[in-house]
Amino acid sequence: MKRPFALVLLFFILFTRSALAQENLPSWNDGPVKRSIIAFVDKVTNPGGPDFVKSEDRVAVFDSDGTLWTEWPLYSPVLFAVDRARALAPKHPEWRRSRLFNAALKRDLPALAKGGEPGMLTLVGESYSGDTPEAFKALAGEWVAHAQHPYFKQTYDRLVYQPMLELLDYLRANGFRTYIVSGAETEFMRAFSERVYGIPPEQVIGSHIRTSFLMSNGKPILLRRAKLDYHDVKSKKPETISQVIGRRPILAFGNSDGDVEMLEWTTAGEGPRLGLLVHHDDAEREASYDRKSLIGKLDRGLDEAPKQGWSIVSMKNDWRRIFKTDKSQSATTDMQGAGNR
Repeated sequence: MKRPFALVLLFFILFTRSALAQENLPSWNDGPVKRSIIAFVDKVTNPGGPDFVKSEDRVAVFDSDGTLWTEWPLYSPVLFAVDRARALAPKHPEWRRSRLFNAALKRDLPALAKGGEPGMLTLVGESYSGDTPEAFKALAGEWVAHAQHPYFKQTYDRLVYQPMLELLDYLRANGFRTYIVSGAETEFMRAFSERVYGIPPEQVIGSHIRTSFLMSNGKPILLRRAKLDYHDVKSKKPETISQVIGRRPILAFGNSDGDVEMLEWTTAGEGPRLGLLVHHDDAEREASYDRKSLIGKLDRGLDEAPKQGWSIVSMKNDWRRIFKTDKSQSATTDMQGAGNR
């Protein structure tokens, strides 16, 4: 009689565990992707199983723009740079002679997108400089909480993806440490990461603007300069993960070709690994773009995913909800020239 009772008890434990896991991901539709996440977490947290991973090695890394919150029709850190450039323009009359800054001052988002990465990085470097880290973070935090997105007509902190918030909580409840690893500037993300995502500033890794130590009125300060030391995308991501975290992650989640190397390095490690890519394929609730987009291009990633065993997360099919708020709307057709929406 003992064996049937043990089997019933085991079934009950597994069923309860799975039910609780699914309850923790209510904005995910039931399907292969959701089940693969739950199965992965179950096996790495089962002390008696062959794939058990110690809590200190349960590291999960997430891209930011397009993975944790919207990046359409232009990356949010660049939209912040546009607003900062407009605020600082009276102090910089020379900017009006620049095609790049003229586009920013006119809020010509398609022109900024077509200008590509070099132009956007120049805009970010110039507009993010001149403050201490503390003053800059205060400005960025205020903007994320109160500025209104030009298309979705919501504050930026309401345009985070609800399924990703649930996943972050679910992982942390199962002993994972969650990190942001993004091409966005580090202090910009630190301004809101803990409040919005529950990720403390020391677990945020991003592009780095040059900062100098100096004395001001007899007090030591750090001052942000108009130059990026490095842009944390592509092969730079594994390098900064290794430098800052010191452990290879077992889970990596991105959405663009800029995240491919992070997923490659994560899933090439020994033991259980999980790589995932968000596919922006929901034109009704957010936007649809991938291979030909100037923003968040996902081309190589789509080709590599089936070869590498990564999961493609369809916003349209895998997410019951998109944004934290239900008052979302589709991006307008004004930005069709910046991608393939």
